[in-house]
Amino acid sequence: MFLENTIETADISAKMSYIDYKKDKAYKVLKPAVKDEELTRLISLVATDKDKSAFSNLFKLVGPRIKGYLMKLGSNDIVAEDLLQEVMLTVWRKSETFDRSKAAVSTWLFTIARNKRIDMLRKEIRPQLDPMDPMLTPNEEESADDAYGSKQQSLKINDAISLLPDEQSKLIKMTYYEDKSHSVIAEELKMPLGTVKSRIRLASTRLKKLLEGTIHD
Repeated sequence: MFLENTIETADISAKMSYIDYKKDKAYKVLKPAVKDEELTRLISLVATDKDKSAFSNLFKLVGPRIKGYLMKLGSNDIVAEDLLQEVMLTVWRKSETFDRSKAAVSTWLFTIARNKRIDMLRKEIRPQLDPMDPMLTPNEEESADDAYGSKQQSLKINDAISLLPDEQSKLIKMTYYEDKSHSVIAEELKMPLGTVKSRIRLASTRLKKLLEGTIHD
């Protein structure tokens, strides 16, 4: 797996791909206060000493929660697992940036997970759905030319969305503009979850073709 290969390159012997955190008898849910204290301790060990054992224990404790959070946002099992690997790789590389005075460990981890999912969504549809959306753009000033180009791109995307059937247009906006999970959309529209997922895929595919000019409505 990607994370395991990277970790081995960094000479980490924890071998995370062999950790089955769902079946591991050593894994147990800690009380909230104790859990935050324990997670902070493990993060500190990873940050200061690149402690492989601490990193392995951290993965066991937070892995199920992060994966569950990603699936709640709408990622399927395989995608959630891949994103989890990327989250933990980021934790390994940037553990020293964690500041307990600004946020709890869980908040920091979920923020990383959410950002990883947003990055994935940006890659799924090219060009991006809304380049002017602050949630999807870096916090830096654009040049006048870039700002104009982004505005034109945004208008092009909005025009393409308007060409979609009403239901597909609504699904695209709920998914990418309102950042609603598939389960929330299914509940609001009173549709089976599987139907919502398949229709969002169809809508995304049609939108990409409209943007690429391969179909015309």
